[in-house]
Amino acid sequence: MTTKLKFDGSWCATVTDEPLDLVPRLLGTFLIVSPYADRVERERFLADTFGSQDWLWDAPDVFRFDPSGRQMVGAEFRMPEESASAEDSARLPVVPAARPGGLRADEVKDFRHEMCTVLCRAPGDTVLTSLRDLAVLDEPLDARIGIAPDVALLIQHDTVVGWSLTDPVMYLTPGLAAPDPDPPSPATRRLLTECLDLVTTPLVDDLVDGEPAALARLQAADEALRNQREDRHRADALLDLIATYVEDYAT
Repeated sequence: MTTKLKFDGSWCATVTDEPLDLVPRLLGTFLIVSPYADRVERERFLADTFGSQDWLWDAPDVFRFDPSGRQMVGAEFRMPEESASAEDSARLPVVPAARPGGLRADEVKDFRHEMCTVLCRAPGDTVLTSLRDLAVLDEPLDARIGIAPDVALLIQHDTVVGWSLTDPVMYLTPGLAAPDPDPPSPATRRLLTECLDLVTTPLVDDLVDGEPAALARLQAADEALRNQREDRHRADALLDLIATYVEDYAT
């Protein structure tokens, strides 16, 4: 079992037996696994911790650690805009299974970890997997470290090469609110897939180019979400996901 992990810039952390006791939150294309509840608390959280963080005009993956014990206390990931083909997504290995674990930084030192570039989507978007690049699929994975419920880091050659979120629809939420604990509706599951189609390649390129069929799909998704009566919490989250595209291209 992998015990020492490498990040960008030769930064290292050790795998522990203490995963984060936090419920993931999927806000549009951002996956938040951190304790703060609003932007003010986020700024305080970043000030009180160390690790990788975003800056103006820069959006790497975020891993934050407590300076006293060097334990990981939060993470944030940005979903890639490029979707892998169905053929490439099918190449994603299903083993090894995720093993729960946390991280402890080897030293109190900031670093930068580049966000992933390609999104692999399981049928029905039951699992979203973000990879550093498609070359990851050419070799087996060493491990999956389950750092929080349904969230895992993908490890190859002792290096963090991606992350995955299982049952993403369950964790959809608008703003920084806690996800709805009730099961998602079938309509929301279908609309999650449609919205992810709309905001990733190749369909998002058709939106930008003003293709009528793509614009019609965007308008139909927006209307369906606004008229959906059940599962409003998640429907509002999906409206947030496509809001910029609706404003820029469908109005």
